[in-house]
Amino acid sequence: MSSLHDRHRAVIPDWVALYYRDPLEITHGEGRHVWDAEGRRYLDFFGGILTTMTAHALPEVTKAISEQAGRIIHSSTLYLNRPMVELAERIATLSGIPDARVFFTTSGTEANDTALLLATAYRRSSQILAMRNSYHGRSFSTVSITGNRSWSPTGLSPLQTLYVHGGVRTRGPYARYGDAEFIEACVADLEDLLGHTRDVAALIAEPVQGVGGFTSPPDGLYAAFRRVLDRHGILWISDEVQTGWGRTGDHFWGWQAHAEAGPPDILTFAKGIGNGMSVGGVVARAEVMNCLDANSISTFGGSPVTMAAGLANLGYLLEHDLQGNARRVGGLLLERLRAATARVEAVREVRGRGLMIGIELTRPGTDEADPAAASAVLEAAREGGLLIGKGGGHSTSSLRIAPPLSLTVAEAEEGASIIEEALRSL
Repeated sequence: MSSLHDRHRAVIPDWVALYYRDPLEITHGEGRHVWDAEGRRYLDFFGGILTTMTAHALPEVTKAISEQAGRIIHSSTLYLNRPMVELAERIATLSGIPDARVFFTTSGTEANDTALLLATAYRRSSQILAMRNSYHGRSFSTVSITGNRSWSPTGLSPLQTLYVHGGVRTRGPYARYGDAEFIEACVADLEDLLGHTRDVAALIAEPVQGVGGFTSPPDGLYAAFRRVLDRHGILWISDEVQTGWGRTGDHFWGWQAHAEAGPPDILTFAKGIGNGMSVGGVVARAEVMNCLDANSISTFGGSPVTMAAGLANLGYLLEHDLQGNARRVGGLLLERLRAATARVEAVREVRGRGLMIGIELTRPGTDEADPAAASAVLEAAREGGLLIGKGGGHSTSSLRIAPPLSLTVAEAEEGASIIEEALRSL
């Protein structure tokens, strides 16, 4: 009988990546743990790519899904949908965007695709500013604004994309500068870029670059950018697919680390809001959201079942202050990992905030990325009973650590010990 891996390779595209030399089938989960088909338990520090945001098999969410599925599973946006309206009301208020409107999608890719549609229609321009090392999805339009070569399979594009400095603090031409000088240099670069073009629609940026290896600029960079953008009438899209809902601990949204200039014009979200259900969406002020002059619907966006899951999950997150837990436990985990890696030559940097932590690996004594080392640590951590991710703009050489936001101190310590042992195995 063929293995599941053999069957996967026979029918799934080659470009759908699998982790591990011996790929893992996850059969069930509970809390911060999952089990594989052989019955082995793992501590989960990746949450299905930051998507199991609160916990596996969270009773409040599974109950809401079951009860809604027992009433009606699907209706589309052609009919009034109470769970969709209720979740939209909560997100509009939480977004910080005045007179906000919310449109639900089924993924972060689709959310960013919608944001690009809104911005280009509103500004009547197909020019987009994006950050180097960024990732915004896998659709034709979103790969064309992705500044990470590993995740952008084509140079063809419906958009004219111009890439801006600033998303990576410790690499590039301004890495040696202090934070204030770094921001000043990036703003000067943006000003110079805009001097050579006209009628740009929007800047899209992740406050913390997710697939890029959990890199981020100094706090305040996007506020400084915003002042330039406003002079030109250019919209700011904050891609909160990975940073939203309190994951960074310090803030509910990533843009709030740059809040001096106020909220973005457009905010996109997905990943954790459904705790595993397919939910994404866009928030924008009414003037921007309502600029489309053609009919549109969403067949699966705003599904009653996914909206019920989102409502239950968001309620649990707020009632149990998981943002505060991300700040407290994430801070402890970050410091523990920094201490554990202080003498590991392969570790170039441990960075992040809240429960969004990256460990960048390079060949010892150099700045040369070492993707083989990242893969080796991934394998060793699995052998130790821990699941983590990887990413980075330099050949996927960064470990990505993003547990569910209900992580306990004891689990953080256990995971850090496994990561330390895996790194030392190099």
